[in-house]
Amino acid sequence: MTTTKELADRLDRLEARARKAEDWTDIANLQAAYGYYVDKGLWDKAADLFAKDGTLEIAGRGVYVGQDRVRAYLHQLPEYKDGVIFNHMQLQPVIHVDSEAGTAKGRWRTLMMVGFLEKEGRWGEATYENGYVRENGRWRIASLHGIINFYCEYDEGWHRGGVPLLRSTHGIEPDRPQSFEYEAHPKAVIAPFHYDEV
Repeated sequence: MTTTKELADRLDRLEARARKAEDWTDIANLQAAYGYYVDKGLWDKAADLFAKDGTLEIAGRGVYVGQDRVRAYLHQLPEYKDGVIFNHMQLQPVIHVDSEAGTAKGRWRTLMMVGFLEKEGRWGEATYENGYVRENGRWRIASLHGIINFYCEYDEGWHRGGVPLLRSTHGIEPDRPQSFEYEAHPKAVIAPFHYDEV
């Protein structure tokens, strides 16, 4: 016969699993929202998804620390308007949540289509290794680290090599240097994993 304590323990385990599942979904939605906002150059909305002391590091351009600095960086990127494509699809999530601590880690793949009418059109693909934190009851991006795997001209393809990474952003200097040195395809890069096994 099941005791009251056994039932209470089972309920506690079920509640913990349900909380973790809800947190997983919230984090997945958070990251997807980031991708959609970046698609349309909605830089303030994208910056609002970061924690107050969150960091952003993309394409080896250094680390920007704090939501205000993330916002300033994003506003240095080109404006979304007629003739511009900025698609950044967020795919293949591997998310590990510590609901009790209010922290999480996530690995994503982003497929990029970037283009400016009659100027350039490029394909790209990157791995995100991100951290998340529950801040004031809501999940926020604690660290976003985009490691570019390839970036190439759409009409030439990756079999001809790739576009070298741009190592700086005009008008704004990073707060810290990049986490590690790398170059994208045709050089081989493996983004550090936040996990050893799933």
